Amino acid sequence: MELARKEGLKVGIFRPISLFPFPETQLGALASPECQFLVVEMSAGQMLEDVRLAVEGQCPIHFTNRLGGMVPTPEEVLVKIKGILEGRGN
Repeated sequence: MELARKEGLKVGIFRPISLFPFPETQLGALASPECQFLVVEMSAGQMLEDVRLAVEGQCPIHFTNRLGGMVPTPEEVLVKIKGILEGRGN
């Protein structure tokens, strides 16, 4: 988020403290037709369905990940964000 904002991109972050129970009410409150969500995981996408249910189809959801205990770097996430904003989506 910090790298994206330094480049003038309007982005935010939602980082849940706990995944159970999933904070669907709080995440759903952020969803609108004007927004997009990028789910960033160190897994194969287990959180995607939770996010889809929380936003109830109000906005597009994108995904990026790294497996094997590798943390996605801020630079990798920034590349994904730029791709989404340029219409390259998933």
